[in-house]
Amino acid sequence: MSRNAEVAGLLEEFADLLEAKDVEYKPRAYRRAAENIRGHPPAVEHLAAEGEDGVKAIDGVGDAIASKVVEYFETGGIEELDELRNELPVDMAALTSVEGVGPKTVGTLYETLGITTLDDLEDAAENGEIQELSGFGEKTEENIREGIAFAREAHERELLGEARPYGDRVRDFLAGVDAAAEVELAGSIRRWRPTIGDVDVLVGSDDADAVVEAFANWDAADTVIEAGESKASLRVDDFRVDLRVVAENEFGAALQYFTGSKDHNVRLRNRAIDRDLKMNEYGVFDVSEVDDADSGQRVGERVGGATEEEMYAALDLPPIPPELREDRGEIAAAADGDLPDLLDEGDVRGDLHTHTEWSDGGNTIREMAEGAAEFGHDYLAITDHATGPGMVGGVGLSDDELREQIDEIRTVDDDVAVDLFAGVEANIGADGSVSVADDVLAELDLVVASPHVGLDGDGTDRLVTAVEHPEVDVLGHPTGRLLNQRGGLDVDIERLAGAAAAEGVALESNSDPRRLDLDGGLVKPALDAGASIAVDTDAHQPGTLEYVRYGVHTARRGWAEADDVVNARDADGLREFLGL
Repeated sequence: MSRNAEVAGLLEEFADLLEAKDVEYKPRAYRRAAENIRGHPPAVEHLAAEGEDGVKAIDGVGDAIASKVVEYFETGGIEELDELRNELPVDMAALTSVEGVGPKTVGTLYETLGITTLDDLEDAAENGEIQELSGFGEKTEENIREGIAFAREAHERELLGEARPYGDRVRDFLAGVDAAAEVELAGSIRRWRPTIGDVDVLVGSDDADAVVEAFANWDAADTVIEAGESKASLRVDDFRVDLRVVAENEFGAALQYFTGSKDHNVRLRNRAIDRDLKMNEYGVFDVSEVDDADSGQRVGERVGGATEEEMYAALDLPPIPPELREDRGEIAAAADGDLPDLLDEGDVRGDLHTHTEWSDGGNTIREMAEGAAEFGHDYLAITDHATGPGMVGGVGLSDDELREQIDEIRTVDDDVAVDLFAGVEANIGADGSVSVADDVLAELDLVVASPHVGLDGDGTDRLVTAVEHPEVDVLGHPTGRLLNQRGGLDVDIERLAGAAAAEGVALESNSDPRRLDLDGGLVKPALDAGASIAVDTDAHQPGTLEYVRYGVHTARRGWAEADDVVNARDADGLREFLGL
């Protein structure tokens, strides 16, 4: 796994600290560089090995930033970043996780009240100190106070999209250890939940000492938290990675047990009891001839446990995909033979929500098209931001600029390997209006309408009005949530999905790991109400087209099949959906 995300995080921290100190221009440059590095396919550590010129090959990375990236790989730190941290010794990530508190606010609160942590912020809000500051007021203080509880909970969990690469990395490392016969991720990260606690990895081996020793000596680890006979924990960057080693012939039982969820496992155990079976992390045991089934974990005749398939088969069930194991009817569906044929990553044929340098993306239309072709897509929709609510800093395109862009998209479409669709991401106003003139919308192939402001309270009426607009094709990131930052709109999903189905509008399951919106819990009722979904990445550079994996697994958590997903159709099928 590359270290691109690691370096991008450092540059984003750099940007936040600079903004907190009221430095102009530089924060935006650092954020753009961070985003481009995160989405750049080659590993940044390989580019850094070539020197500054190698790093400068990434769009948006100039001399100053390139030198800092090289410095980081050569020395393990960035001197200027350390100086900024010393000048502003705040827990920036925690404080800015409170909705309405940005880096500049953090800087002001530190300079005036000495606030460095969430605890400091909570004390100041409770004591009425914040409202006394110029530019804040009672309402601002109240909002901060109300947002702290959410921020505390969010700060304890990591984004799936940030943790999963570390999980893949440790799994690949352990798979190369001779003593490890079986290796798999477990827990919430295997169920692809949008946020996770720790990275859990399970190994089946008959030489636990050798596996634990290799794990504890992994050169990617920063700290060995603990290392025992069959368990160990490491700190890798900001992530805790927990290893558990089990007997090879009990790997399937342990994998099923430690994948969870708890509610899923409880229902399975009750099903086992009804069949005179005992189910646990060591296997499934026939205890029909055992006087006291509670006398031990391995009592009775073992009838399954080497594989997960054996565990479910012992209960007369087919294997249930990890994404479905949330006790939402999946066991009954499995028993009745009604499990969905879930969407696979390879089913997605194109992306309907992407951005270019025409708005806030990092690449040209041609570069995005070429990136999509290299990724394996058949088609790509260019949907840059329009002007309207939520667009600041000149990001959104005017109607005239959209017309100009349509012409360029048509030109590029003639000589790239993917089919290009000319689209827009229009903004949904508080009244449900769409921020682009109807005649311009009619010229486009595809219209994504998304909410960007006013993202609290009930948004159902507003979103229903938007999907009823005759030119809207996709409702983008419908709740507007940002994981670990804001909860987003409350939505009556059955009503919204019913309106979308009636109007032929797809509801987006946005694959950006910061969004995953709609989430799986809303995808299922949306599908039950007859709506289609679109699994889009909201990519701002070619590298983030890879985010589709997170959208696919989020859709799988909502029981989505390929037939439910409009961009799992071929290009002609998509044209039919769009009425082209």
